[in-house]
This record gives sequence, C-alpha cells and structure tokens, in this order.
Amino acid sequence: MKEIEHCMSEKALYETRSALLNLSHELGREDRTFAVLGEGNVSARLTEVSFLVKASGSTLANLQENDLVQCNASMLLAQLDKSSLSDAEMETMLLACRTDSSSKKPSIEALFHSYLLTLPNIEFVSHTHPLGVNQIMCSPRAQVFAKRRIFPEQIVYCGLSSVLVPYTDPGLPLAQSIRRESESYLKKYRRAPQTILLKNHGLITLGPTAQAVWAAAVIAEKAATIFIGAAGLGGPTYMSQKNSLRIWQRPDEHYRRSLIDGTPYPRR
Repeated sequence: MKEIEHCMSEKALYETRSALLNLSHELGREDRTFAVLGEGNVSARLTEVSFLVKASGSTLANLQENDLVQCNASMLLAQLDKSSLSDAEMETMLLACRTDSSSKKPSIEALFHSYLLTLPNIEFVSHTHPLGVNQIMCSPRAQVFAKRRIFPEQIVYCGLSSVLVPYTDPGLPLAQSIRRESESYLKKYRRAPQTILLKNHGLITLGPTAQAVWAAAVIAEKAATIFIGAAGLGGPTYMSQKNSLRIWQRPDEHYRRSLIDGTPYPRR
C-alpha cells in the first residue's frame, strides 16, 4: 500500500477500487450469463508499476475488497519474453508478484492483464465467458464475427473489429498470444482494441473507464445474440466497410464514445 500512496491519493485509490468492484458485480450478475462460479476476472491500473486484479477462485458477482490483489506489473511483464513457464514456476511467480504477501493469490490470467494495462489509454480490463459470445467462439463462425460488424453500436462500443486469439493454454502461452495479436491490431488501427475474442474460451474488453469496459462487454454479447439469431434466418447481413468507417468517424459517434470513455471531445 505504501508504494501506491506515494503515487496516487487515497481518494484516487478508493475511486479505482470502487469502480472495479462495481464493474465486477455488474458483469457477474446471474441474469447476464457472463460468468458462473469462479469464472472471469477484472483488473485496473494503479500506477506505472502496479495494478489490482481479481483473486483466483473468487466470484465476480460478490467480489469484495479483500478479493482484489495488488500486483507488481514489472515482475509479471518480465515473464512475457520467456520461452516457457512450468506450472510450479507460474505458481511461484503469482505469489511473488503480490505487493502484500498476506493477500490472496491473483488469477493466473494476471499475466495478460499486466500487458493489456500497458496499452495506450487503457485503465480497466474485464475477462468473461458470455453465453452468446462463447456459442460463436466454439463454432466455425468466430473469425467472421470478430472481423465484421452488423449494427452501429457494435462499432461504437466494440471497435471496427475485434482481436481474435486462437485457443491457447491459460498462463504464459495465452498472454503471449494476446500480446502478439494485440500488437498487430495496434499497428493496423493505431489504437488499442476494445474487444478481444478468445476461441473456445471467452471475451476480453478493455478501455479507459470501467463504464467503457462494461459497455463493450454488454454490446459484444448483444451482437452475439443478434448474430446467432440472424444466422437462423439466412444471415447475418454485414455492414459494408464504407458504412462502418462512416459510423466510426461521425462527430456524433465520437461524442458518444467520449461520454463513456471519459476522454475529451472532439476525439482525434
């Protein structure tokens, strides 16, 4: 805690923690079917060298303050260039990265959270297993769902396209795969992704505010529901690239994004 206090006020720490807990509770609501039991995790950046992440085995729906683990980001990021980590080495690393040795063990997916929180304008991250999204991620249609858009709000809140990551073993292989695919997205679009789809696994949403992360998750699941329904009617019918770019560039849509992102308007 003392490390953080030197870099952020108690008010800022309280607000970040509260926003993360609220995000977790909203995503964990049973009626949303985003996560059951210990599924899913959330994180928030605190400083350049530390972040909060959900403890392993805790539940999104009733996450408490003591279920948030403060981690040393630098220690985790240093693992990403290793060729491999054994299960025992991963366990040791997860315990060692805690800034308070009395806190719970962080989620194994703290590794990819540490990377995603270094991306430009990213302060919060969520990972869930939404029912509709996973129906598509466990099907041959995952690629087209990630790359094409079917309605305007999907573009506004989920981006022009999503990063798609093949199924990979959780831990170091998954974190490295997410980094590789996200860097390709950054090179192409010159901004961080808003949604990352994991084949046979789930959904990651990320953004500058907890509200932006929540909105991306909810709209991604809405898009999945519409996609599945339209597939049963001979579709879906996709928006053209021209129309998608028009939505992305419209001043009124920039304004809508600024309201939920907390970023200044106009956005450039």
